[in-house]
Amino acid sequence: MSRTQLPQARTDVEDVTLRARRIAVVAFDVDGTLTDGRIHIGPAGEAMKSFYVRDGLGISLLRRAGLHCALVTARESAIVERRAAELGIDEVMQGVARKGEALARLAQRAGVTVERIAYMGDDWPDIPALRRAGLAAAPAGAPPEILERVHWISRRPAGAGAVREFAEFILRAQGRWQELLDAQERQ
Repeated sequence: MSRTQLPQARTDVEDVTLRARRIAVVAFDVDGTLTDGRIHIGPAGEAMKSFYVRDGLGISLLRRAGLHCALVTARESAIVERRAAELGIDEVMQGVARKGEALARLAQRAGVTVERIAYMGDDWPDIPALRRAGLAAAPAGAPPEILERVHWISRRPAGAGAVREFAEFILRAQGRWQELLDAQERQ
């Protein structure tokens, strides 16, 4: 069994797969999840963030399958707004100090319970959202305090395929992966 599908001791593989099948909304932290966590700041402020193109495709595949996607981040960044617009992300919540409460608001706006939301985060500010989410995930390399609190851990690091791997896990659990691949082949 791969580490990707190996949940923590408090859950089992079947439980994690069942959780993934119920997901309707997938939310992500940005810095340290969608990016490698480095923030480049120039004289005029934040100058650059790097996003992995395959992570973007993973989010696009989730959206094609009819799942809503959201970003929940403590920082505020025009760069994040631009990347979210490129990917057609449904909701962008920036400047969020209380991510658990933000997840509850996201559930209300999406018309689902928090049990139907997956959340991927990488560090202590994400703990309240990870604890509320129906499916909690983290990229490889997250601190031990995070890894012990999630249901699913990527083999890939933040900003280098962790989001894509999580998207694929959810889509396969929901039986949507092959359908999306078949649709791509017909284009």
